[in-house]
Amino acid sequence: MKITLVALAVLGLGASAVQAQEVVKLGTAAPLTGTQSHLGKDIENGVRLAVEEYNAKGVTLGGKKVKFEVMAEDDAADPKTATTVAQRLVDAGVKGVVGHLNSGASIPASRIYNEGGVPQVSPASTNPRLTQQNFKSTFRTIANDVQQGLGIGKYAATVLGKKVAIIDDRTAYGQGLADEVDKAVKASGGTVVTREFTSDKATDFLAILTRIKGKTPDVIVYSGMDTQGGPMLKQIKQLGINAKFITGDGGCTGEIIKLAGDAIGPNAYCTQPGLPLDKMPGGKDFNARFKKRFNADVQIYAPYAYDAASAIIEAMKAANSSDPAKYAPAIGKVNFPGVIGTVAFDAKGDIKDGAVTVYQFKGGKWEPVQ
Repeated sequence: MKITLVALAVLGLGASAVQAQEVVKLGTAAPLTGTQSHLGKDIENGVRLAVEEYNAKGVTLGGKKVKFEVMAEDDAADPKTATTVAQRLVDAGVKGVVGHLNSGASIPASRIYNEGGVPQVSPASTNPRLTQQNFKSTFRTIANDVQQGLGIGKYAATVLGKKVAIIDDRTAYGQGLADEVDKAVKASGGTVVTREFTSDKATDFLAILTRIKGKTPDVIVYSGMDTQGGPMLKQIKQLGINAKFITGDGGCTGEIIKLAGDAIGPNAYCTQPGLPLDKMPGGKDFNARFKKRFNADVQIYAPYAYDAASAIIEAMKAANSSDPAKYAPAIGKVNFPGVIGTVAFDAKGDIKDGAVTVYQFKGGKWEPVQ
């Protein structure tokens, strides 16, 4: 039976109501299980909020109304799993990916996305190598470790003390950040009295810390994640080490405060790329929307994930297409007011003007100091 538009109008249906929406899948990948799942879920939720809000406003590409859907994958913070997950996303036909959390996952996965022609925007991976591979559609919305390492090393050597001990977790993130800290400490007139390393699965740091205690450092820099940082702070206290402690964004969380318990105090510092949430241009409003939607606090990366998803969608709008071959070049040209500030990328794919903020533990939480 032929149904005319007139008949549909009588039934109270317009042409747009029967016009099928085109589904555009966006992938996101991060650890959704295990000790870093709180950070991975933060990324996933940031992406979901962006997608839901764009769907609510309505987006038309190439004359068709589109509906964005999220395909979330668990990379278990593991490089091998990350490549498997990346291939799964490519095979599923996602048009863009927001991820991964860990640099050690993002870097190998980026090759899969590049070969599959799928743009990747990381909201959290800070190792400089990610955007130094000359892949044309690899981006990040967060400052890289050259910027963050400079911030940590300079602050440690000029404010906290001249003698610095550095520990890293031997991941691409941890070691890469530690290398930049090492350079910045020396460039700022400090001395690196020792470098030690552990793993991102370790819980016992007593042997490392005992060696460090013998070097009598003014500052211990830990380059790794909060899961190790919390127990490390407990063991620093247990050994009676009086050095100040500073860690990067992987440890600059509420979780490290819970894990450290009474071992954390005003001698503990951390850094995060970007501005504090309440100082971000769109931070307060984003925080309220995020909390209402997920009944959860922002950990760290949700604003960066939201802006990463937004960058992909804004590029699609600019190109009037969800075809990666057509819209990928437009990602490098986006310039819009995001939650974190102006979202625009340099020629390598790094966020322009990436800031770094230093925090100190005060009054039960991380307070920005510089």
